Amino acid sequence: MSDPDRTVGTVPWVRMQRVFLLGLKSLWLHRLRSLLTALGIVFGVCSVIAMLAIGEGASFEAQEQIRQLGSQNIILRSVKPPEEQKVGDQGRQSFVLEYGLTYRDIERIQDTIPGVTVVVPGRIIRDYVWQIDRRVDCEVVGTVPWYPQMRNHAVTEGRFFTADEMTSRASVCVIGAEMVPILFPIDNPIGRDVRIRGNYYRVVGVMASQGRANPTALGNSSDAGAHRLFIPLETAKMRFGEVLRRIRSGSFEQERVELHEVTLQVASLDQVLPVAQAVQVLLEHNRKKRDFAIDVPLEMLKQAEHTKRIFNIVLGSIAAISLLVGGIGIMNIMLASVTERTREIGVRRALGAKRRDITVQFLVETVTLSGAGGLLGVLLGLGIPILVTQLAGMKTIVTLWAPLLAFSISAMVGIVFGLYPALRAANMDPVDALRHE
Repeated sequence: MSDPDRTVGTVPWVRMQRVFLLGLKSLWLHRLRSLLTALGIVFGVCSVIAMLAIGEGASFEAQEQIRQLGSQNIILRSVKPPEEQKVGDQGRQSFVLEYGLTYRDIERIQDTIPGVTVVVPGRIIRDYVWQIDRRVDCEVVGTVPWYPQMRNHAVTEGRFFTADEMTSRASVCVIGAEMVPILFPIDNPIGRDVRIRGNYYRVVGVMASQGRANPTALGNSSDAGAHRLFIPLETAKMRFGEVLRRIRSGSFEQERVELHEVTLQVASLDQVLPVAQAVQVLLEHNRKKRDFAIDVPLEMLKQAEHTKRIFNIVLGSIAAISLLVGGIGIMNIMLASVTERTREIGVRRALGAKRRDITVQFLVETVTLSGAGGLLGVLLGLGIPILVTQLAGMKTIVTLWAPLLAFSISAMVGIVFGLYPALRAANMDPVDALRHE
């Protein structure tokens, strides 16, 4: 005599196992069709993970560049006015364009606005730097010894110039890491000389690479690249003077700019935005024209984080559309499968299969297709960012939630888009199904 408890507990489990195996067998009999159906989910999941990884990497690089400027810093930049504003000291037309920040502006800021603790002035001269027969078109930056600490720009080799070297107007320089392979492809640059306009400078250090050019970098030249060379501010004033002359491609231009950029450090984060507003009011009050710009890295960082959220939503939405298309493809194939297997459904119903068994069988097929496609898509989506980083040199970041979200959506797509074909198959009349040819 059989145990009733064992019979009641075993029969449903055996039935579910049989239904599950029937679903897998049906998919295996149509392997190519199943593979092509699952590809829609594969590419959908893959695109979700890959696009979010690329977007996350791009956002991370942008935020890191802003953080390097310093969250407690305020950056003032000289902005070149329109050409028709070229006037001389007495208001007459002149070939010298005078604009930008002055040392007097900095004195006013320090005297009238509390909270400003450190000031980093800077001048920029765009010129060629030579090392024997090799040259680089770069930005020659005249600044102060505490520039690396203020701008979070580290020295990787050697050192930065000292206060004594700035006071004595020493001919020393610190070059950017991007210039090393061009000017010194074989030799160590430390202790070697480079030439700018007939003057030689001893290389005492190499700055860390900062990646792509920063839009808030010293200078206002739109084509300024990542090549920078740093010299003491007093040396720059002595060697290049107040009037900068540029001769490029047959054109001749003269500019008088005392300071191209000034970085102000504020005592605390809470004071950054109020101090920035006070500086703007002060400069506007004491200047006849708007020949300056103010960049607040803290504000830029908040904006970048907001942009990142929007960017992720947009990328996720675009990639989710491909998952939706994959789900529609699964529904289309399953509806066609229900039609071509109508007689099989009728036979199973006649042999005692319940509607629930038919529903579960078709749901097993759709969930298996979407689940397998989701797993393949996750593997492919994790591999593509690595490939993009290796081939394109772009930074990509795969967060934990991206593959989990993509796979969960793919499984949900299988259930949602497979439910209607499953219910349609289960609700067929067995007699009509058996008569179907």
